Amino acid sequence: MSVVMSKTKTASFGFQDVPAHEKASRVRGVFDAVASRYDLMNDLMSAGMHRAWKDAVAARLNPRPGERILDLAGGTGDLARRFKTLADAARTRSGGPPSEIIVVDINAEMIAAGRERGLDGLGWAVGDAEALPFPDNSADGYVISYGIRNVTDIPKALGEAYRVLKPGGRFYCLEFSKPTTGALEAFYDAWSFKAIPPIGKAVTGDAQPYQYLVESIRRFPDQESFAAMIREAGFRRVDYTNFSGGITALHGGWKV
Repeated sequence: MSVVMSKTKTASFGFQDVPAHEKASRVRGVFDAVASRYDLMNDLMSAGMHRAWKDAVAARLNPRPGERILDLAGGTGDLARRFKTLADAARTRSGGPPSEIIVVDINAEMIAAGRERGLDGLGWAVGDAEALPFPDNSADGYVISYGIRNVTDIPKALGEAYRVLKPGGRFYCLEFSKPTTGALEAFYDAWSFKAIPPIGKAVTGDAQPYQYLVESIRRFPDQESFAAMIREAGFRRVDYTNFSGGITALHGGWKV
């Protein structure tokens, strides 16, 4: 009698490989634990540099009046508020219909934290990057900031981004990446593993979400490998810009 061993599909969760069907719930648990202090921790972890990186994303996207922009893994709406400010300024200058900027996050606690900040004019939706609740060819821009490494199936999420964008729509992904020099990489590793989890524990009372964070960064593809994944999803004119020596990178592409 022969025995066929079934192989369970796995996904990375930090340095662990877990059953793929468990990753989304584990990630939700991570962000449930830190939602109320998420923005403060971003400032502490990056020494405030995440603000400049996000300003650069907003400038590159350059949202226009009447556009629909999806801010995936948008959390508390930090980026979406930048998009709205630029779109409103463009509308003041040239007229046109209002933009529609929608924050989408799989984590309801993060959405709730964003809503509590009280800025009008943004849409909010709890949704999965791998199964977006939007029609084909319905968005002018798609941005995902520090969220793509948390999805279970990255190619599937990229395929969904391509699906919902209109022809001519633009895709941007801001994500931690690989430092461009050995010295910077060594410093960044030391800071990440020795400082960030203890800071997380001091601020949120729990170091584990930030241990996951730094581990997930190390397992994410480097700049060239991720650019190849974006091209494989169908995007054209794919490029990337390193910020702070490659600690983070902005990838972009267009649907044609």
